[in-house]
Amino acid sequence: MNSSVIRIIGIDPGLRNMGWGVIEASGSRLSFVACGVIHSASGLSLAERLCALHEGLLATIALHAPMEAAVEETFVNCDPQSALKLGQARGVALVAPALAGLPVAEYAANLIKKTVTGNGHAEKAQIAMMVKFLLPKSEAKSADSADALAVAITHAQLRASRALLKSAAAAAR
Repeated sequence: MNSSVIRIIGIDPGLRNMGWGVIEASGSRLSFVACGVIHSASGLSLAERLCALHEGLLATIALHAPMEAAVEETFVNCDPQSALKLGQARGVALVAPALAGLPVAEYAANLIKKTVTGNGHAEKAQIAMMVKFLLPKSEAKSADSADALAVAITHAQLRASRALLKSAAAAAR
């Protein structure tokens, strides 16, 4: 693999379905690697479901060997119980790549939508359509995996901007 190529995993947290998408970025060029969804059975206890998500995410990371991870921040839900459970799934989405030694970035849903579609309030269908446009070989069969690819795309776009700002600040010193 070329050293200027960065492999990124994007993660869309969910307790029932955790989407993931892996891309490669080389400058502004993006390439699709893989995507999918990790499922947890609703009949299991919360601890068993979180364990299944954790194990599935660690296996995905081991298989695709990303160098960096990006996770979508959760939208605050009106139902406190649902919000708490989603927050616990998000904890898995943050800790699994961190345990694998990956730097983990977090992005707000509106920023992801704006970065990928140009509209911070885009619908899921718009996101999926733009993901397919930006990654023509992508095989996202669900909104969860398309959203995860959008998270990875956002990280690829914004990490380059942050690197430029950092180098400009260092040069100004």
